[in-house]
Amino acid sequence: MTQTDGFGFGTQIRKSPYFDATVRWGAKGFSVYNHMYIPRDFGDPVQNFWNLVNEAILCDVAVERQVEITGPDAAEFVQMLTPRDLSKMAVGQCKYVLITNADGGILNDPILLRLAENQFWISLADSDILLWAQGVAVHSGLDVQIGEPDVSPLQLQGPKSGLIMQELFGDSIKDLKYYWLRAVDLDGIPLLVSRTGWSSELGFELYLRDGSKGDLLWEKIMAAGMQHGLKPGHTSSIRRIEGGMLSYHADADIHTNPYELGLDRLVNLEMDAEFIGKAALHRIKEEGPTRKQVGLIIDCDPLNGPNTTFWKVNQGGESIGKVTSAVYSPRLEKNIALAMVAVDVAVLGAEVEVVTTSGPSKAIVVERPFYDPKKRIAAA
Repeated sequence: MTQTDGFGFGTQIRKSPYFDATVRWGAKGFSVYNHMYIPRDFGDPVQNFWNLVNEAILCDVAVERQVEITGPDAAEFVQMLTPRDLSKMAVGQCKYVLITNADGGILNDPILLRLAENQFWISLADSDILLWAQGVAVHSGLDVQIGEPDVSPLQLQGPKSGLIMQELFGDSIKDLKYYWLRAVDLDGIPLLVSRTGWSSELGFELYLRDGSKGDLLWEKIMAAGMQHGLKPGHTSSIRRIEGGMLSYHADADIHTNPYELGLDRLVNLEMDAEFIGKAALHRIKEEGPTRKQVGLIIDCDPLNGPNTTFWKVNQGGESIGKVTSAVYSPRLEKNIALAMVAVDVAVLGAEVEVVTTSGPSKAIVVERPFYDPKKRIAAA
């Protein structure tokens, strides 16, 4: 028996190719995401944050499952799924996109990767887009094949991540531009590498294309990173809220539309291509959203962890929204939060009340992201 044979709920929740390695390296707690375990506890989350922003961390994000779309009509089909204009997306490029339903609601906010003229991967947040895409394809009349390949990403994130990548792949990796990808081989381990990541820091994602080599890949990266202070870690709630990054099911869901989130740039209603939700998004834009996402600074004692329920936001004794993600930032020394509120309250400087688990607290509407709003760190 291995040390992890007794872990979990059964075979319906999948383990990643890195699962045993993460346990060896100190993972103590897991969550479930896309029907898989994801490490969420390597000890102190504040230390994990500082490891990320000062050196580098390696995260098992194999839960970012890939929906692969191939075939002669692959490009036309992918465009049908998203309101973002993909007409100029080149082979080797990545794009942050939204997948919308007929009502304009957001089903997922993945990274789209174009590996070849007729080959795309949709690198998923936490929802079943494989089933959605296969269902859409049935009556689309388009010649496409849709499946889930054996692909398991790792995230190498933090200011030292570039140096570690040079240790692994040589100086040529420095030429990889932000939101572009490259196929590489690491001592017989087949990979695709992209300059992306869910951290708002300089970072890379390494997509393993052979699950049998997961343990070997993890150990090679950790060994290469030791001299640069690399630590095993987990995606940081502190850093992603600082960066205003969405967590699907928390900050966005099927009932949320792009205009509520200020993601107008990801919607092109003028392009000729038809996409699912186009008519609804036309209507929403013309009428204007009734609520909007804002940043909040909450005036209370430092939060001892992220919120685990949606906190009510009140103004004048009336409920006008909810906090979707909140955390204490040790760097900013403030309680920061993302909230969805009535549109007339979404004004910088507006004062509201947030009902936390400790009771009502004053809060003020501020700009978001809270840190590095132009994403200069990640794009550097």
